Amino acid sequence: MRKYIIAIDAGTTGNRAVAFSKEGRIASSFYYEFSSIYPKPGWVEQDPLDIWRTTKMALVKVIEDVGGPENVNAIGITNQRETTILWDRKTGKPLYNAIVWQCRRTAEICKSLYPYRKIIKEKTGLFLDPYFSATKIKWLIENVEDVKKTVIKGDALFGTVDTWLLWNLTRGKAHSTDSSNASRTMLFNINTLKYDEELLRIFNIPAYLLPEVKDSNTLFGYTNPGITGKTIPITGILGDQQAALFAQGGWNGEIVKNTYGTGLFVVASTGKEKPETKNLINTIAFCIEGKATYAIEGSVFSAGSILQWLKDNLGIIQTIEESGKLANSVYSNGDIYFVPALTGLGAPYWDSDARGLLIGLTRSTKREHIVRAALESIAFQARDVIEEIKLITKRKVHALRVDGGASKNDFLMQLQADILNMRIERAENIESTSLGVAEMAGLSTGFWSFDCVKDLNPIERVFAPSMDSQKSEILYQKWKKAVKRSLKWVSDL
Repeated sequence: MRKYIIAIDAGTTGNRAVAFSKEGRIASSFYYEFSSIYPKPGWVEQDPLDIWRTTKMALVKVIEDVGGPENVNAIGITNQRETTILWDRKTGKPLYNAIVWQCRRTAEICKSLYPYRKIIKEKTGLFLDPYFSATKIKWLIENVEDVKKTVIKGDALFGTVDTWLLWNLTRGKAHSTDSSNASRTMLFNINTLKYDEELLRIFNIPAYLLPEVKDSNTLFGYTNPGITGKTIPITGILGDQQAALFAQGGWNGEIVKNTYGTGLFVVASTGKEKPETKNLINTIAFCIEGKATYAIEGSVFSAGSILQWLKDNLGIIQTIEESGKLANSVYSNGDIYFVPALTGLGAPYWDSDARGLLIGLTRSTKREHIVRAALESIAFQARDVIEEIKLITKRKVHALRVDGGASKNDFLMQLQADILNMRIERAENIESTSLGVAEMAGLSTGFWSFDCVKDLNPIERVFAPSMDSQKSEILYQKWKKAVKRSLKWVSDL
């Protein structure tokens, strides 16, 4: 019997392959980072060949580590979502760098399409924002000569990172995605579960570019034996946040999860319902047997990337791990507030013209106060989204399930419990994105049953609120005041 499911977890800063045993334990894991490119302020790109190279390296290492492909039952792919790649179907070569989900270069395109914003929201559940894929595709076609020529010839293909990896793993035999990723393109109608002809006309994007959309737990193709030694079925694809939601019990309408990664992603399952949302997005959590499970999501652009910025750009911290210790060494934030609008603000503000702000500095300010303010900004942003979820769903949220790299920071998790005044439940496996898509792939092959996957990710630790609720509320209201100062910074001249 084949003993393992392998998850490919294609993140924003690096790619990981993880082998899971029948018990849901990690048997092997390899991770390789790759670089981002910043050609202009607010622009973020990556080399698609780096994305593929690091993925291949991690996958091959894990397969070797578990004794070869004969021990691998199936592969699942989870990925950074809206990141946009166009390539030549004949050569397989990228036509331009990947435009990353964080990139804000299409803000002007969004403004030009403003009259269509209501149609777009009704059909896709998304806001007209540079975050999503459609305006990135439009920009590439209109501004990159190689892209324009290849599109006209009919030889261009589009994909988010999952589709790009699938294409390469199968050596061009599969050009597909799942509905959770398709729902982030701004071209996919989440009501009909199909690409929408009116949206394609609005963005002037030819339909032939787009990958076939399949259920999240279906056979997408087989790996090329030249890559993996023998063919291995690829039987699950999910966007990273949907995968984390699934691992955290996202089939349950009571669950709200938050993943602390490069960004911050608070997602609540809504089952078959698509509640009207003013400041959050509706999205597809996953599709099984042609039936969609929906979710509402607050996507915050800067979370773990804030700490990376403090380390790499400012040199305030030497390692990300020391941030909690430094923040805990001071009694309070010293009345310092940091609004991390480094690439604009996402949910619930959706302001691409907002910019980062550090306010309240005095002669007594120390770097420890700034680090604490940075960590507090992560917790405040999560509360912003949770408050919206409460309004939309009309239900109380008693606990928040958390995962992702920054959830390892005990100081941040306790702070999050205090700011929210609710229980924080940290998963035993904080790499829930990997586990979620592994579960999806395993359900497809019968490696796991649905009842079995419910028990694969128990709670490791609970953080209960310890701060006086009145103090917490004062801190939060001052945060809201600081946010107002950062809004429309670029446009209000």
